Amino acid sequence: MQKKESSMQGDNTQTLWQVVKGYFNAFPEKDCEDEVVAQISDGVDFHGATLWVLIFAIFIASLGLNVNSTAVIIGAMLISPLMGPIIGMGLAVGIADLKLFKRALTNYLITTVISVVTATIYFTISPITEAQSELLARTSPTLYDVLIALFGGAAGILAISTKSKNNVIPGVAIATALMPPLCTAGYGFAMGNTSYFFGAFYLYFINTVFIAFTTCIGVRLLHFHRKKFVDREKMKRVNYYIISIVIITMLPAGYMTWSIIKQSVIENNIEKFVRDELDNSGTYIISHEYDSKTKTLNVVAIGKPISVGAIAKAQKSMADYKLGDYTLKVIQGASSDSLLAIQRNKKGLAVTGEGNSSKWQEQAYQNVALQKQLAAYTRYPVLANDMKRELKVVCPAAKSLVLSQSSECFLDTALTKGYVMAVVKTNNTLAKDDRQQLYEWLNSKCGQYVDSRRAFVSSRAENTLVL
Repeated sequence: MQKKESSMQGDNTQTLWQVVKGYFNAFPEKDCEDEVVAQISDGVDFHGATLWVLIFAIFIASLGLNVNSTAVIIGAMLISPLMGPIIGMGLAVGIADLKLFKRALTNYLITTVISVVTATIYFTISPITEAQSELLARTSPTLYDVLIALFGGAAGILAISTKSKNNVIPGVAIATALMPPLCTAGYGFAMGNTSYFFGAFYLYFINTVFIAFTTCIGVRLLHFHRKKFVDREKMKRVNYYIISIVIITMLPAGYMTWSIIKQSVIENNIEKFVRDELDNSGTYIISHEYDSKTKTLNVVAIGKPISVGAIAKAQKSMADYKLGDYTLKVIQGASSDSLLAIQRNKKGLAVTGEGNSSKWQEQAYQNVALQKQLAAYTRYPVLANDMKRELKVVCPAAKSLVLSQSSECFLDTALTKGYVMAVVKTNNTLAKDDRQQLYEWLNSKCGQYVDSRRAFVSSRAENTLVL
């Protein structure tokens, strides 16, 4: 009884650090080291059924990328055995087992080649060649992918090394996404797109390196016994190579991440600038885009016009938003916005390729149709103005000319016909021959728009001639 009380007192006297350390201490749950090493070593080899499972998983993942199905891609990652050689390489380096490392590396290279070849075969024969969003998401790795691989690898080796044997490996495979990059690389190879191929393969390489790296670190932190017979100098060289590979792998990803962050900062500054400086009462900013190459910010506004002075003031204030090297162009009008929106959609389609080709084609068709309709209504005032001088020669008695588009609706059918109406005011009533001459001249000028079977000439009291 006294011993129990003394032990309870001892527990009560624990420092905060000891309590916290007890919660996070994973060593009591560590599984038998030999069993863990044997389990990982068994997952390294690829032959027979395991290899066929990998091939089938590649086909499933390729189908998912092809039809842009996230659920199918996740299913492929769950059944994929690609994690085995990668974790095996990390374990081999951690325990200084060079034989295991060579075996894991050999199987890793074989599985990688087989996966890319399988994906290439699928995308070569697939009738769907358009790159979907799921596929494009694997072509531009960033530093965030490095972090995902780091934490995923750490979770994987910790789960494997503990007695509970939580089903973490499938989750790690999903989070780190080993299958989709390989399939995307196969797509790039099949389509002859080198940027897709190298971008996706780089993502796959990132996941490989950092899963293996965190596995190595985890093994050492868990105090796995290292091989006694290893040549220390040789092991030093291996460690040097590992550190070099890790650093070299991080550099491009870091640059890409910096570019993304920089772009995000610019976009946020532009949003704040447009909202604070241009979005005034009665004025509505319907779109804006920037060009980082030409350092131009295009803003399209409708409603209350923005004065020249306000635009100049906004231009000066751009430096306060870290946009001092940008030139502000305000486009006021719905027609300009239509053009700008189409350009933006076209640009987004070229960059993202998210399967919006039909949408872009529809918008382009609508734009052409609207332009034709607008031209039909605006061409006649321009045409009438161009015809004034020649009309004075053809008909000296003419005072004015009106050209307009008209429609004839039939009451017994749904048919509607379009005409061009020409009204010529004269000082006096024209003779029959003069009216005929005037009609022929008008018909030659507007003949492509006039149904000659329905056109007529009349002379009225107000001395008006109608075509």
